[in-house]
Amino acid sequence: MNILYDEALDGPLPPVDKPRLLTALRALLPGVSILHTAEDLRPYECDGLSAYRTLPLAVVLPETVEQVQALLRHCHELRVPVVARGAGTGLSGGALPLEKGILLSLARFRRILDIDPKACVARVQPGVRNLAISEAAAPFGLYYAPDPSSQIACSIGGNVAENAGGVHCLKYGLTVHNVLRVDIVTMDGERLTLGSDALDSPGLDLLALFVGSEGLLGIVVEVTVKLLPKPEVAKVLMASFDDVKKAGAAVGEILAAGIVPGGLEMMDNLSIRAAEDFIHAGYPVDAAAILLCELDGVESDVAADCERVREVLLAAGATELSLARDEDERKRFWAGRKNAFPAVGRISPDYYCMDGTIPKRALPFVLEQIGALSQQYGLRVANVFHAGDGNMHPLILFDANTPGELERAEDLGGKILELCVEVGGSITGEHGVGREKINQMCAQFGSDELQLFHAIKRAFDPDGLLNPGKNIPTLARCAEFGRLHVHHGALPHPELERF
Repeated sequence: MNILYDEALDGPLPPVDKPRLLTALRALLPGVSILHTAEDLRPYECDGLSAYRTLPLAVVLPETVEQVQALLRHCHELRVPVVARGAGTGLSGGALPLEKGILLSLARFRRILDIDPKACVARVQPGVRNLAISEAAAPFGLYYAPDPSSQIACSIGGNVAENAGGVHCLKYGLTVHNVLRVDIVTMDGERLTLGSDALDSPGLDLLALFVGSEGLLGIVVEVTVKLLPKPEVAKVLMASFDDVKKAGAAVGEILAAGIVPGGLEMMDNLSIRAAEDFIHAGYPVDAAAILLCELDGVESDVAADCERVREVLLAAGATELSLARDEDERKRFWAGRKNAFPAVGRISPDYYCMDGTIPKRALPFVLEQIGALSQQYGLRVANVFHAGDGNMHPLILFDANTPGELERAEDLGGKILELCVEVGGSITGEHGVGREKINQMCAQFGSDELQLFHAIKRAFDPDGLLNPGKNIPTLARCAEFGRLHVHHGALPHPELERF
């Protein structure tokens, strides 16, 4: 994938003397783990997008905010770039290290600092797992709503960086809607607080700007999140369809009826079969598609909503409806959906996960077009996605050991993302741009918008040392590639050779 990077923004960097740098870091950070041999660096060479791998100069694992500040000040002085890493579960190459840069791991920042059940907030370090927040809040009848499929492993700091969502984001929002405050450290070592414990704070909404900034603006060192009371009851309806387009159209019908489900997810036949073989969730393997619709709240409201949704689904062409009989079956229904990615990994040597978002009215058309593109490129596509908010996750199945298949998968993925833009959507819903989608930013945004993004980057990180080469393309390279006709293949990156 050809990385677009703005040389003019940062200027040339001095060469890095690795032995001298390591000696200086050991003196600066006594007792801090600093990894530098190839064997120790190998686990950090990629994030969840394993098609792209680079060994960093070194990995540093600090344990205190002061150590993070000291490291960043030193790297800023020497003009050594820094890439932050959480749990490494990201799917866009956002935590891909630089050969001539430091990888800053926040894995040891894993303490839950405080839970205030009266204020319904939790204050946590960035390395805390998403699911661990809900587990810690459970004794108070509370939970943290955003629930990415990787919630058992992904960290809250990474969720902030990517503005992660999850199967319940339709009703309860993305990370940005559930975070009150973040403490960050800038590249020059200054600690800043964005947002506040109150519902609003004076001045520009820098918190919303920072959430989803993918490590380009600062390093997260503390997060204050909102907690919600657990719903009194939650029920899941599973609807089977004999046509994928009918299932897509049913999504809009449910929302048009004035019903906002806690979760509304869709899976096509390929993903249904894979998940059923793996999880045994009770999915109908002959269905062309299924919808999982969760309704939560008080008992009387949920019962009424279930009946209304049942009527809507039958009118939309559902061939079969199943209501989870108890909590165990409800969890199995969701387990199949949340394990769809690893399930698909069992039926293909490799898969490429996309992350486009589209208007819900366009679902039937886009699904039809993805099917046509799948046939054109000769690669199977399993569709698994957050249907309620139009966040699609087509999984392109391929074999990297077959010459040309990775490049063909990337080309197909690029076409799908451009299709999302064409119908009024976006190239990403929650996985971020990172390294993977930087060329498609040229299809999404014009020159004025890209210049604004560069200006924001300069305001926080004038030397461009935080996670360089990610997220924002250069205007010159966008002009060279064209706004829609860009290359998506894994090409060399001369702009990153300086790192």
